[in-house]
Amino acid sequence: MSSLALVLLLALVVAAFAGISWGLFIMVLGLLLLGWHHLRNLQRLVHWAREPVGSPLPRAFGTWDMIFADLGRRARLAYDMRDRLSTALERFHDASQAMPDGVMYLSDTDTIEWINLKAEQHFGLNRQHDIGAPVTNLVRQPEFVAYLASNHFSEPLVLQAGRRGGLTLQIQVVPFGDDQKMVLSRDISQLERLETMRRDFVANVSHELRTPLTVVGGFLETLIDGLDDYSREDVIHFLRLADEQSSRMRRLIDDLLTLSALETGAPAPAEEKIDVVELVREVAREVELLSAGRHQVALSMEGDGMLLGSQKELDSAFSNLGSNAVRYTPEGGRICIAWRRDESGGGEFSVTDTGIGIAPEHLPRLTERFYRVDRGRSRETGGTGLGLAIVKHILTRHQAELSINSRPGEGSRFAVRFPSSRFKA
Repeated sequence: MSSLALVLLLALVVAAFAGISWGLFIMVLGLLLLGWHHLRNLQRLVHWAREPVGSPLPRAFGTWDMIFADLGRRARLAYDMRDRLSTALERFHDASQAMPDGVMYLSDTDTIEWINLKAEQHFGLNRQHDIGAPVTNLVRQPEFVAYLASNHFSEPLVLQAGRRGGLTLQIQVVPFGDDQKMVLSRDISQLERLETMRRDFVANVSHELRTPLTVVGGFLETLIDGLDDYSREDVIHFLRLADEQSSRMRRLIDDLLTLSALETGAPAPAEEKIDVVELVREVAREVELLSAGRHQVALSMEGDGMLLGSQKELDSAFSNLGSNAVRYTPEGGRICIAWRRDESGGGEFSVTDTGIGIAPEHLPRLTERFYRVDRGRSRETGGTGLGLAIVKHILTRHQAELSINSRPGEGSRFAVRFPSSRFKA
């Protein structure tokens, strides 16, 4: 039996036992029906409130229809606001994930509330397992623990990452909210390496210039203090030695300027079509002149072609490899300058010698600035220690690759390979 039938039955029972008139009966019945209506809609409202979020509101009439309509509008506004907040939060998380820096949020007790992928990598954490854990239980380096506990975050902390060797982090803590913290981490390993290279470069340049300057200064002081004490032949000898050191400094400065232009991304010279056969022949003639008959110089040519690039730069790179072979090959040794085209359309220039050779541990570092296998021999032969660094940058600008094969006492082979895209009809 429905609740409405129960209300009608109750009204009839009351009228029968109370002996009331029909007018009063109708009034009582109306009050009971009104109460039933409100009670029914209250039940429907309670039932709707227990339904999942987003369930449609019940339909009604009269005052309750207005109440349900107002509730519906408020619910829609709340849903829209929730969706906007949810979308904004997702965008914020996506932006945080895309950041090049690590981001980690800590609670007032320094437990991890959220981390992005970079922070996971920087600190060796796992978002699935480490959310809610105290960060100092996971990142236990004393410097980090002390920095977090100090509450003095005006200066960032530079930290060597314990879980990832060779990683240097700059960490900055930003307090926010109710004693919460945002930990920002940045990988500055490359900056540290560049700073080390800069210090080494300045030290090497200073060292390379100090020696010839000392020699030149010494000769000049000797001549100034006692010019009349030396014969004309001695004076000329001193001046020639000073001139040699001056030329050495000039070569060093020229190489430094060339390397600086290459490393700072200076615009490449206008490319031109280079007759590679003529270029290689010219390099072989320069090697013969530099050798002055002390070596057997051979030339091997297989194929020709027009190479697209800077003739000045490629001539410098090829000549550098050839002059190195002359410097480090003992008298009577053999030097072979070679060029060949392969089936893929690429080309290879190579310099092979029977010189002193290079130990395997030195090969990866040969193109570093000022790196020398034998410093004493390099100075004796007039090398600046920058030649192969210049060669590497020139070849990089021409999409070419340098390969080095060498063994101590068995000689060396320096080969430059150009892709087929560098050759034009």
